[in-house]
Amino acid sequence: MKHFINLKDIPAKDLRKIITDAKKRKLARKNFSNLQIDRLAPLKGKLLIQMFEKSSLRTRLSFYLAIKQLGGSTLTLRPDELHLSKGGESIQDTAKILSNFGNAFMLRTDDDKKLEEFRKFLSIPIINGLSPSSHPTQILSDVFTVEEIKKKPITNLNISWIGDCNNVLNSLIAASIKFSFKLTIGCPKNYQPNKKILSYVKSKTNKISIFSDPNKAVKDADVIFSDKVISMNDKVNKKNKLKHFRKFKINMKLIKYAKKDCIFLHCLPRGEEVDEKIFLSKRSKVWQQAANRVHVQKSILLYCFGKLR
Repeated sequence: MKHFINLKDIPAKDLRKIITDAKKRKLARKNFSNLQIDRLAPLKGKLLIQMFEKSSLRTRLSFYLAIKQLGGSTLTLRPDELHLSKGGESIQDTAKILSNFGNAFMLRTDDDKKLEEFRKFLSIPIINGLSPSSHPTQILSDVFTVEEIKKKPITNLNISWIGDCNNVLNSLIAASIKFSFKLTIGCPKNYQPNKKILSYVKSKTNKISIFSDPNKAVKDADVIFSDKVISMNDKVNKKNKLKHFRKFKINMKLIKYAKKDCIFLHCLPRGEEVDEKIFLSKRSKVWQQAANRVHVQKSILLYCFGKLR
């Protein structure tokens, strides 16, 4: 049994195995319908329990299809229906019940400590579907998408992030270290990654650079990533924050500094950080990016169950 909580805690060779498996599984499903079960149904009889403390569309849908295509089933719990939030039941007791009824638990949470508490008391794998500090399933799927489009290992590519320094970027930083690719980050000076992240980067790699000039951050980029400047539950002065990020908007003027075949990726939902002309252009691969979540999450589930091919 293995957990999937943070990319930095998972060996690089295991992350590579997940991506390799996902590539094979996507190819094998070329003529399958969404609910058609994979050959051999490797997770037949398994139940994935999901709980969402934060809004979700892509993560919810992709994990639902992932376990279904592997031959298993899923049950989605709402936190406001549980004794955990309403009746004061402890995480320890909740975890024991989840372990008795389910075979894996996927949690999208507003508190990183909950993930660690659940891991402590669960006897089944736990998967981080998003937390305040990371979004590992998203970024591993994004690595898959980049390699699929560029037809080469991400190690050989220049990756750029333009925008707020958030949980998605934290996981991209971890991926940069695990897969050893060059990452340039473009953000205002007052919005750089926190000291803990910067210390982690300094101790692990010299391939990550931060610029307060977006033009420098996207120079010669093969891929440009972004995310909403105003995130869910972002408790800031929104007008003020948007003003600080105004020159970091991804538009035709900015993207000219990147390579001619540069692609644009966004984990969605989008906001004012990207111009409509870029978002709807041929450079934008956001729909392919979203669809690939299913394939990678299938391989993440198999990894957790010790059944990677």
